[in-house]
Amino acid sequence: MTVIPLRAQVQASGPVQHLGQLVSVDADGLLEVQAEDGTTWHCRRAASCLLQPQPGDTVLLSGPDARRVYLIAVIEQADASVSRIEVPGDLRLAAPAGAIAIESAADLRLHSASKLEMKGARWALQAQEAQCDVSEMRYTGQALDATVGRLRLVGQVFESVADRVMQIARNALRFVDGVEQVRVGHLDLRAKETAIIHGRHVVVTGKELMKVDAGQIHMG
Repeated sequence: MTVIPLRAQVQASGPVQHLGQLVSVDADGLLEVQAEDGTTWHCRRAASCLLQPQPGDTVLLSGPDARRVYLIAVIEQADASVSRIEVPGDLRLAAPAGAIAIESAADLRLHSASKLEMKGARWALQAQEAQCDVSEMRYTGQALDATVGRLRLVGQVFESVADRVMQIARNALRFVDGVEQVRVGHLDLRAKETAIIHGRHVVVTGKELMKVDAGQIHMG
């Protein structure tokens, strides 16, 4: 009785190079590839193949012998709308003598599960719309200049510490529901036209001297 194998046997020696279709990827990263000649190969992705292969992709297998075969390239993707570059460890892009540019015709997203760090002598961010969601952020720098059409801050606590604070505005309006307190060494309030202080109860006291001077004084 002669037994005819349904699949071609894998040769144990000699260089290997096959085109095939990726069948599956297990949890340990082992790939199952069905070659065009009918043989089934189990191999791993070569370090130089950065594009993560997906089931259904047409891939290229190569190696010096059957025991050392790797998936070295993805020839054609089953779904070319999504591509993923993946490495087992850290990934660094470097251009020692040039620049690196990342361009996108649609959205560009940066996501980090731990820390997002940006360093550089000079960097610029240009976008039609940007959203930043950070649990805690610290900024340290020599100068910060911002030009905006509208600025709105909403928070529970706002604290600022500075040697000098200067604000210039055409109009200013402030609402305080509770108590507003000012503690200063010297207080100088000046109005070119009219100064109005009004309240249900108004108390003005001076410890040593109080001076009221005007062309006319009306009381009562």
